[in-house]
This record gives sequence, structure tokens and C-alpha cells, in this order.
Amino acid sequence: MNHTPYPVVLDACVLYPSFLRDLLIRLGLTGLYQPKWSATIEDEWQRNLLANRADLTPEQIQRTAVLMNTALPDAMITGFEPLIDSVDLPDVDDRHVVAAAVRSNAEIIVTFNLKDFPAPALDAFGIEALHHDDFVMDLFDLNRSLVLSAVTTQRSNLRKPPMSVDDYLEALLR
Repeated sequence: MNHTPYPVVLDACVLYPSFLRDLLIRLGLTGLYQPKWSATIEDEWQRNLLANRADLTPEQIQRTAVLMNTALPDAMITGFEPLIDSVDLPDVDDRHVVAAAVRSNAEIIVTFNLKDFPAPALDAFGIEALHHDDFVMDLFDLNRSLVLSAVTTQRSNLRKPPMSVDDYLEALLR
């Protein structure tokens, strides 16, 4: 059973790790949901990756961003900036994420940093912050076949080095 895909904002922290980013993109490509991000979110994960991974060049990171935006041309959210000041969060630097969610009509923000997106602050906008594990499990409950297909495709594309099923599951747990 297929469902109309709903928009979901992916926070920079879940786009930063390549393994998780790849899985979330692949799940979006199945049509289970519409991955969304803004240039601000994109800049944040790229900037942090470049700062923390000396083995990566700006060109490599930019290539990844181009591939993401090519694969999901409707993912980029614009026009959210005027909404930022209306958002009240513990960390003012995260307000842009909620503003992007409001602008894209997303009801979910996928993030590691649940404490930075407290429910009372998000309730006013009809938005919920979900940990990526919970989000993937929700997608699995929605359509196991599509999630398993995305996971199988991701695992089969891992060639340097190739991963066994057990190694893949261990990497997901990390």
C-alpha cells in the first residue's frame, strides 16, 4: 500500500553522517516521505563535516550536496527566513529548522537533538521532533517492503568495503 508522501525536515545532524544521510535519502526516493532541508541546514552539515574530516575536500562535500539536490529537486526549502523570529527554542541557532518546517508544511523534524526541539515549543506549530531511529521505524511500519528495498539497495551499493548483513546492521546501530 502506497501513501501520499508527507514533507519531513531533516536536521543537519542527521545529514552529517554519510551512512544515515544515504539511508534517509534512499527512503525518501521510495516515495514514503518527502525529505526537506534548507540552504542553512545544508551549509551546517557541510561546514561541520569539512571541519571534522580532514580527509574530505570541499569539492567532495559539494558533490554530495549536488547529488542530493539532483536526486530530490523539491527538497530545498526557501522563503522561511521571515518566520525565524516567531520561533522560541532553547537554542536560537535552531529556530531556522522549525521555520523551514513551517514553510514546507512539515509535521516532523528528524534530529538527534531532541532536547533542542522541546514539544511545548513545537506544539504551537503542529510539529514533532523525532529521533531518526523512531522515524525509520515509523516508515517501516508504514511500508516494510519499501524500507527493506531501500536498505537492501544501500547495502548492495557499499563496495569499499562490501558489507555483510550483520556488518550493515551493526553500522546502523552505531
